Amino acid sequence: MADDALLPTPVELPLPTGPAALDLRTQLVRFVLTGGLSALVDFGLLVLLMAAGLTHTPAKAVSFVAGTTTAYLINRRWTFRAEPSRRRFVAVVVLYALTFGLQVGLFSVLFDRLTGAGLSRLAVQVVAFVIAQGAATTVNFVVQRGVIFRLR
Repeated sequence: MADDALLPTPVELPLPTGPAALDLRTQLVRFVLTGGLSALVDFGLLVLLMAAGLTHTPAKAVSFVAGTTTAYLINRRWTFRAEPSRRRFVAVVVLYALTFGLQVGLFSVLFDRLTGAGLSRLAVQVVAFVIAQGAATTVNFVVQRGVIFRLR
């Protein structure tokens, strides 16, 4: 008889999914890390598109889509450990449409108001971006954790 015949057969257990899978602190840290990476994608693309001649609102719209797509893909799998579902996807699309309006609108208003305030263009971009990003990130975390990734 072979020695491995005496060993028990391993059992694979599925990873827990949904908000209960990770505690609030872990989810928040992962959400912030993911948001940082996604913000780099968003801001980097914004600066490149504006340098290429796009005006601030269309550039921000395109960069927002790239950043939020990055965030969703990472957050769904890593932060909230959720399996893909049509219901969640539709909920995220609706949420991102709302935060798109919030972020692009706030960025545009701040960019216009801060331009001519003695700041460089890059400083205006950074300040407007950070404020708009912060508002959208807060709304996204609260809704994703409390509603979207609780959907069964």
